[in-house]
Amino acid sequence: MQSETNKPNLIRVILAWGVHLFTASGAIWGLLAILAIFDNDYRMMILWMVLAVLVDGFDGMFARWADVKKYANGIDGALLDNILDYLNYVLVPVIFIVKADVLPEPVRFFMACLILLTSAYQFTQTDAKTDDHHFKGFPSYWNVAALYMLIMNLPPWVNFAFLMLFNIMVFIPVKYIYPSRNSYLRNVTLVFTYLYGAIGIWALLQYPNHPEWVAWASLIYVAYYIGLSLIPKKTNVIASEAKQSHN
Repeated sequence: MQSETNKPNLIRVILAWGVHLFTASGAIWGLLAILAIFDNDYRMMILWMVLAVLVDGFDGMFARWADVKKYANGIDGALLDNILDYLNYVLVPVIFIVKADVLPEPVRFFMACLILLTSAYQFTQTDAKTDDHHFKGFPSYWNVAALYMLIMNLPPWVNFAFLMLFNIMVFIPVKYIYPSRNSYLRNVTLVFTYLYGAIGIWALLQYPNHPEWVAWASLIYVAYYIGLSLIPKKTNVIASEAKQSHN
């Protein structure tokens, strides 16, 4: 007979499965974004894409808080997260690229196929997410790239050039930071990331009447993100030395 102490905590089990359901809701937002693209309703596409990003941004924190590995271990949360990331960070923006007028007509399908293939490689590397919480190679932020192309209205061939560069960057083993789990300059990075996200969402939800300066100003964060990713070892050394001197 199972003792009272060995019985699973029903509330914790419900919460843990609720987190998995929260994560899985990303599939719904992805589907709605795709339907909005086919309706040429980019305002609604933005809304659903933002919701998908928010789910992805908070589900890891909720999963650790609810201890899903213990209380809902029948679900592979990492696999679920990867499936939904491929949907929302790759497939949805690829459909946007094919349907929207952001790339030259002759290369749209080519670019869509290229992104699908390079992202499949990026997602399935055994060390795509490193042990020290980095992404190896360009971390498939195609949804972010798609939104920039939509609101910045750059020439189609310029957009094509940027996308080609990002595809090449998939194979360059730079370790890009995971902002919410970054271990150095953590507070600065979190504040900068939340500020970038909050202002960006505020501007995006005003599309097509969004303030044009926001997109250009947001590139400051992009430069910070890339710069911090390119010099992680140096930053770690500085942080370590500062900690030792403080002690």
